[in-house]
Amino acid sequence: MIKVTFPDGAIREYAIGTTGTTVVESISPSLAKKTVAMKWNGVLSDLSDVLDADGAIEFVMRDSADGLGLIRHDAAHILAEAVQELWPTTQVTIGPVIENGFYYDFKRDTPFSEDDFAVIEKKMAEIVARGALFTKEVWSRDEAKRVFAAKGEEFKVELVDAIPADQSIKIYKQGQWFDLCRGPHMRSTKDVGTAFKLTKVAGAYWRGDSRNPVLSRLYGTAFATQKELDDYLTMIAEAEKRDHRKLGKELDLFHLQDEAQGSVFWHPRGFTIYNQMEAYIRRRVNANGYQEVKTPQLMSSKFWEASGHWGKYRENMFVVPDEVPSTEDEGPVLSGEGELMALKPMNCPAHIQIFNQGIKSYRDLPLRMAEFGCCHRNEAHGALHGLLRVRQMTQDDAHIFCTEEQIQAETERFVHLLYSVYEDMGFENVVIKLATRPEKFGGTIERWDAAEKALGDALLATGYKFEIAHGDGAFYAPKLEFHLKDAIGRSWQVGTLQLDYVLPERLGATYVSEDGSRKFAVMLHRAILGSLERFIGMMIEHYAGKMPLWLAPTQVVVATIVSEADDYAKKLVARLTAGGIRAELDTRNEKINYKVREHSVQKIPLMFVVGKREAEEGTVSVRRLGTEGQSVKDANAAIVEIMSEAVPPDLKRAAQAAA
Repeated sequence: MIKVTFPDGAIREYAIGTTGTTVVESISPSLAKKTVAMKWNGVLSDLSDVLDADGAIEFVMRDSADGLGLIRHDAAHILAEAVQELWPTTQVTIGPVIENGFYYDFKRDTPFSEDDFAVIEKKMAEIVARGALFTKEVWSRDEAKRVFAAKGEEFKVELVDAIPADQSIKIYKQGQWFDLCRGPHMRSTKDVGTAFKLTKVAGAYWRGDSRNPVLSRLYGTAFATQKELDDYLTMIAEAEKRDHRKLGKELDLFHLQDEAQGSVFWHPRGFTIYNQMEAYIRRRVNANGYQEVKTPQLMSSKFWEASGHWGKYRENMFVVPDEVPSTEDEGPVLSGEGELMALKPMNCPAHIQIFNQGIKSYRDLPLRMAEFGCCHRNEAHGALHGLLRVRQMTQDDAHIFCTEEQIQAETERFVHLLYSVYEDMGFENVVIKLATRPEKFGGTIERWDAAEKALGDALLATGYKFEIAHGDGAFYAPKLEFHLKDAIGRSWQVGTLQLDYVLPERLGATYVSEDGSRKFAVMLHRAILGSLERFIGMMIEHYAGKMPLWLAPTQVVVATIVSEADDYAKKLVARLTAGGIRAELDTRNEKINYKVREHSVQKIPLMFVVGKREAEEGTVSVRRLGTEGQSVKDANAAIVEIMSEAVPPDLKRAAQAAA
């Protein structure tokens, strides 16, 4: 007999060889109907798996988070079966679950198009309705290769060869169709349900290598209920309307082009937003005791070798030889044998060089060093995505050099600053994750344990709740990740704080302690916005292009109804500009409704409409974006009102505190 422990602590005995299905059926028939899988000793498993030793069991419901992952996993298998039923010569490759859905890659002479979606979805629904059981078999390596080779599935043969020798070859069947898979799966195809949808098609290289064949990738999503699917599709449609690349073009904010892959061409209107964001965050960090520095773009590979980045990130760095001009026809030569330079992908090693200039005492700590550093990362072309994934970025980067005793106070200080910034930007839903030691890491396990404990203890002291992201830390340090929810419910990972013992030791960042000995400083890597490019892209989508007044490129347009009001309008613009308001004049010979519509499309927050009467009475008709109608106000009062309203939130707060 074996002892099975349930989540409530109860223990029951069962015969060796009992399956999860037998256990759940022994508890309750209604529970068995709702259960689609189990966790055995914490590992997600098939209900049909045999239990041959004592252990703990949890039942997985279809409407749970684990259940959703299984729905999408099984839907990928159903997609593959549907495709091969419709087009039998198609080869299947891999079909993983991804965020918000799944995909499957196929080798087919004719790539798929969205025109194929309806017929594929119909066939998938038929397969779901059949309710074929998912069954697992373990094959020998030779048998698996023989069977797949006989079917012409050359990619599956390659995948079998790639499975480590100490791992078994698992085959999952659903009726007559089968696939190579680690599992687990739900009970039958019927458990998937019909709340699924194919979303897009794309090309993809086999195993991500451009030297390999191009495959046709079908993306899809699936949910436990039709309502959840409908809500998701509504969100996706809204996200497409808010796409920052689309709005960036429509609002004339920026553009990107192939000749400068991953680098942004900021237009005047977009650069106004950029400058306002940079000025805001600069004021915030300066007010919080940071000293701003500027470090080189191009540095010797020696720095990156010493820091450990060369071994981890060289493939993502832009590397150039350190050449000097030659004489006559010899061509350029290296300044030293084999010397290389690299555009910095991050600022931390450079900041340590500044810290290391002169002797630092414990009295100098904490030392908070900030830089709006321009960094370059050699992202793959296919990974680039507007402002959200670029090759050239400007980070609101900073590093805090402190003692171990100062970690908690500095972490608390940073977290409170970060929350204040996000609130100013209009974000209230923040999720904090503590990312712990990855599989490959620098330093010792003891150091990592100490760093994780110090960071966790400091975060607990702030009073904010957090989650653990196991194995997601940087190679040199655990970190805090700050995730924001936007206006349509999407999550963005933005800010970060990393507690680092490793880099100061590698680069010799020491201070003289109170007892006169030399100690390595603790280094806190931190960013609030992350990169200005990415955060602005996120803000554009969050606000659907309608930026807060203090950030809007043009805050007010003064538009005339008749030419007799032109001079009055010009004077209003001059007074607004003198008051620090970004104002534009529109005296075109167009109907006022046309002007209002055009400036509304451009997301201009305010319009002052003036005609002959307004010019004579010294008034303006105020129109606000997104509201109906207008209000007539004294021009002086309207200007004072907008000057007060357009003050950035930090300056407004400071003025209120001083009053």
